[in-house]
Amino acid sequence: MNGRLALLAAGAVGIGLGTGGYFAYFGAGDRFAPCRTVQMVGRDQIGGPFSLLDEAGARVSEQDVIDGLSLVYFGYTFCPDVCPFDLSRNAEAVDLLEAEGIMVKPVFITIDPSRDTPEVMADFTDYLHPRMVGLTGSQTEIDDVARAYRVYAAKQAEAEDEYYLMDHSVFSYLMDPKEGLLQVFGRAERAEEVAGTTACYADILAG
Repeated sequence: MNGRLALLAAGAVGIGLGTGGYFAYFGAGDRFAPCRTVQMVGRDQIGGPFSLLDEAGARVSEQDVIDGLSLVYFGYTFCPDVCPFDLSRNAEAVDLLEAEGIMVKPVFITIDPSRDTPEVMADFTDYLHPRMVGLTGSQTEIDDVARAYRVYAAKQAEAEDEYYLMDHSVFSYLMDPKEGLLQVFGRAERAEEVAGTTACYADILAG
């Protein structure tokens, strides 16, 4: 990790997400304590097995997708502003990390599978980042993975036509195939902060 990301990683420890009762500060005995800004209560209960469709329509599992450090975000392609902003931030962070030799996979899981077909997801993710993986599935499959990640998602009650909007939580989950959930990023973190914190975890995992 170069000096710039090292400084960002050190500074990230002092940053909070401002997300109320969902989070508590880390305690002693945690080897990732130098990296954590916050730790989700019940961290070990977030994430888990899933079976979804990738952009080619192939069936994939969490083992296929989260095969290294991965930055996972839940949203939908018709989202007018929040999702594109958050995913673009994640893509920028991934590029900053790759420039330092740290590979992190950006993952986008839809909460709106009725409109977000594999083809729609492919167009959307290809535009945002060439390595971004888009995942969809049946409504039941999406409900299951959203529940596993404690994601809130609901169609707006007043929406009755094809242009409906979705309400949803806006966290990005830093996942590792062995450690599970490492960190949750809110909307306040800039790409440089996400990259710095992620680089800190990568250093410890590699050590």
